[in-house]
Amino acid sequence: MKGTYMRFVPDVIVKQIARQTLVAQKNTPNLLFGVGILGMVSSTVLACRATLNLEQVTLATRRNVNAAADNGDRKEAAVLYTKGASEVVRLYAPSVMIGVASIGCLTKSHNMLNQRNLALTAAYTAVDRAFSEYRSRVVEKYGLEQDQYFRYATEEVDLLDEKGKLETVRRVSYDEMPSMYARFFDQFAGTWSKDPEYNYIFLKCQQQWANDMLKTRGHLFLNEVYDCLGLERTTAGSVVGWVISKDGDNFVDFGVFDGGESSRHFVNGRENSILLDFNVDGIIYDKIDHNTERVRWQS
Repeated sequence: MKGTYMRFVPDVIVKQIARQTLVAQKNTPNLLFGVGILGMVSSTVLACRATLNLEQVTLATRRNVNAAADNGDRKEAAVLYTKGASEVVRLYAPSVMIGVASIGCLTKSHNMLNQRNLALTAAYTAVDRAFSEYRSRVVEKYGLEQDQYFRYATEEVDLLDEKGKLETVRRVSYDEMPSMYARFFDQFAGTWSKDPEYNYIFLKCQQQWANDMLKTRGHLFLNEVYDCLGLERTTAGSVVGWVISKDGDNFVDFGVFDGGESSRHFVNGRENSILLDFNVDGIIYDKIDHNTERVRWQS
């Protein structure tokens, strides 16, 4: 019967209803949060109004109970006392009910967002693992330098070799950011210097500092490395990084001292800029095990 009725509904209306339903489901946590905040404010206002009438109710109850007690009617006094308590409950009942409902909305909103974050983390972890395995197979077959050529945009440039002879080489392009983690250490970095030798020593010292921090604390965020290099923080850098674990590299690598062609030009002072390709372990929140960390430090 339901299918018979649906045949008379235009497809455009059905699609519009489905789209609005999807939008409502997407925004449900925000709506619940807003309702929860509004409910808490309303609960507070109602509680304040009830408090204004509380003194009048308690004085009337006390007066009636005392009058019944003076007449020696204890049963009537008990009934009046119970009735007065019911009046107090009735005063605060709307505030309490709205407050409980508001807490339920806030809790539901938090749980929905938490479940979505867990789902996103699981999805990202699966994609990151698959991509890492793919890159490892490429590196194993073609080498790290070819892996960078496949992963990033490349360009042909003319450079002088060790003998001062002009040669045409292909390198990673500096015109665009190659990935969400890799960053260029160039004149836009706060710690960059015109002296190539200084940049080389500085990056080597900062990489050692990062490894020391990782070994000391057991974890390190990418934004912390950005800070020490004078680079701007990113949203991804606040959740990804390194953590001491059985599956991770357990060391920080800037991708500068791997012996590649671009690295050689940077180390030899023919280039003042270098692409830093960090070997992050991915999102580390789900990889930090407090029990494991405690055992590791005690051992």
